[in-house]
Amino acid sequence: MKIHEYQAAEIFKKAGIPMLAGRVAVELNEAVEAADAMKYPVVLKSQVLVGGRGKAGGIKVVQNRKELERGFALLKGLRIKGYPVEKILIVPAVKIKKEFYAGVTIDQLRGDVVLIASASGGVEIEEIAKKNPQAIKKYYFQRSREIDRTRFREFVEGIFDRPAHREAGAAIFSSLAGVFFDYDCSLAEINPLVIDAGDEIRALDAKINFDDNALFRHKDIQELRDTCFDDPDELEAKEYGLSFVKLEGNVGCIVNGAGLAMGTMDVIKLSGGRPANFLDVGGSSDPKKVFHALEIILRNKNIKGILINIFGGITRCDDIAKGILDAKKKLDMQVPFVVRLIGTNEKEAKELLAKNGIQTFATMREAVEKVVKISKDN
Repeated sequence: MKIHEYQAAEIFKKAGIPMLAGRVAVELNEAVEAADAMKYPVVLKSQVLVGGRGKAGGIKVVQNRKELERGFALLKGLRIKGYPVEKILIVPAVKIKKEFYAGVTIDQLRGDVVLIASASGGVEIEEIAKKNPQAIKKYYFQRSREIDRTRFREFVEGIFDRPAHREAGAAIFSSLAGVFFDYDCSLAEINPLVIDAGDEIRALDAKINFDDNALFRHKDIQELRDTCFDDPDELEAKEYGLSFVKLEGNVGCIVNGAGLAMGTMDVIKLSGGRPANFLDVGGSSDPKKVFHALEIILRNKNIKGILINIFGGITRCDDIAKGILDAKKKLDMQVPFVVRLIGTNEKEAKELLAKNGIQTFATMREAVEKVVKISKDN
């Protein structure tokens, strides 16, 4: 789950991270009132839950009320990656002496929480990694939130030159990591962290992503969700107990188990196809889940073929087959689909599908090759 910058800034502020005093505006009069209270120049920042707002013209520096009125109107009429700008954060403009990057996330290869920092801030960390990888420093927490003072001191010294900046920077890094752990985040990021004209270190941006699987522990965070940025099909899938993420391909996927789902998508890609979604029906044997999964996938008019790939353990293959047949009967299934079933009650499932003229495949490779061919021919 993602939240807006102004919401993340409040969380950072509570954690002791020095943030600018900003105000959110929906209407022009709110923006004018906020800017007048701060004194010009101010910065208008579009609040959207997608990246690339700066390149899309979603941030404006304005020197006076006339520029504010013009800039506010431009931002309110803007769509960034298809999403309209509804809210605008107004903050004082800051004279910057130096920019840094700071972020806490999970290193997927090591399985450890990692604090990443760089003395080259203001751009995407991926861009820094490509152009100047030696500028990136990492501190690993190694399965504990406790800080190793020696390693942490060396890490901070690799980012800041002056002792005063090291002390302030260390406090910010520590607080940022605290937010990550306390709120079960998948990302807590400041970009840029700056030294301003007064030689103070402060955060000029705030970004937090939360682990969806841990949100049950944070009711207050759940209330921050902006559903305007949620895909309606993904929200509906969640109501049915389905894990669904829409992608840009043309091969629909229905799989049980996240690992098998990702593996299936990889094999589709390696076989020359393009997955249209990630969809995990989970370990349930409820035929209704398969029905609803097909119902959601079929709304995507880009779909040229559907692959149903089931490895039955707790999930019974015959229940999956019943869900497929129910969907075939009740839905307008003009899109060809390919079925691969193996595991619990596999024989019964295949017999049930065969009686209704549906062929099944023994291996994932065969099924994938078939559905990719269909997607290219259809």
